[in-house]
Amino acid sequence: MLSSKRILLIIGGGIAAYKSLDLIRRLRERGAAVHPVLTRAAKEFVTPLSVSALAGEKVYQDLFDLTDEAEMGHIQLSRSADLIVVAPATADLMAKMAGGLANDLASTLLMATDTPVLCAPAMNVRMWEHPATRRNHVQLEADGVRFVGPNEGDMACGEYGPGRMSEPLEIVAAIETHFAVGPLAGKRVLVTSGPTHEPIDPVRYIANRSSGAQGTAVARALAALGADVTFVTGPADVSPPDGVNVVRVETAQQMSDAVDDALPVDAGVFAAAVADWRVSGASDRKLKKSRDGLPALEFAENPDILKRIAHMESGRPTLVVGFAAETDNVIEHATAKRARKGCDWIVANDVSPATGIMGGSENVVILISDDGAEEWPRMAKDDVAKRLASKIADALTE
Repeated sequence: MLSSKRILLIIGGGIAAYKSLDLIRRLRERGAAVHPVLTRAAKEFVTPLSVSALAGEKVYQDLFDLTDEAEMGHIQLSRSADLIVVAPATADLMAKMAGGLANDLASTLLMATDTPVLCAPAMNVRMWEHPATRRNHVQLEADGVRFVGPNEGDMACGEYGPGRMSEPLEIVAAIETHFAVGPLAGKRVLVTSGPTHEPIDPVRYIANRSSGAQGTAVARALAALGADVTFVTGPADVSPPDGVNVVRVETAQQMSDAVDDALPVDAGVFAAAVADWRVSGASDRKLKKSRDGLPALEFAENPDILKRIAHMESGRPTLVVGFAAETDNVIEHATAKRARKGCDWIVANDVSPATGIMGGSENVVILISDDGAEEWPRMAKDDVAKRLASKIADALTE
């Protein structure tokens, strides 16, 4: 898939720059030509010699190198690529991109190109969560920049949280998805998945038994058809798929905010099992047993993400797909839910304990649409996802 593809790899100045060496190797294994660009800060973490040796190409570093300008101007360098990959994309690089700055070779290349750009962010968790970075992320996505990661985990600085650069094979998968030729190429699709956790106190929460397996399979199947997938997931049991933009959340409100950040999209698939209620005024301290009896918990209604998106007056996705997990009268309840929510399709299933579907590897679904109720046979969740993805592709391309 990557044979003869020209990748312009911009390596930013962060500790994750060491992963770029493996990324170069993985890309070249797949037949891609990698033209590396090092920022001044990146040279503090990886050497031009090691990058050049792995890429088999000259390393570009300086904006005002007259020899390089004679050989290949910076505008030509960026426009001759099939894809520009920024890995690691530091907070500084993202800020320059969002603000339109062009004061070094990397930022000038990014300003002077009409080539698609894929960023793999990497930074301290506080920097990633800073309002300025969040604004820059939203702006860059609105400008058409695609993202892979960041992942959550231990930081080199000793902290833990989102901000780790995606692993090289994850970035490769995102690059392959970009070049995938399929019916959904050029389409943006949002998929929500997994449960939400609604806190009672710092150690307890309200949740449900959703594993996130079906939503994950749907996101993977859509990406395989060439879609640009944003995958908003609660704390699921399964790992998110490669080649999609993963946004991790905990609560229903966080999921609602993440959905808003992902818009506009061509289709929204709302497979998440979002909690209907949350504890109003969750305690910031662990609740203790007392002689006064059980503590009283007051509940508040969570945002209805599916209904809100389905009823958008402007910017509504062309196709809105909801999920209905029922334990009885599946078709009746799912049909009523579709009418109540205002979505185009409902994927309904029976999750009563006897079916073994909740948390299992198989599913039996009924697709509710204007055409009525279409019952599908029992099959693996991956096969359900492929069949649904194919129907979504037909609906968006007809």
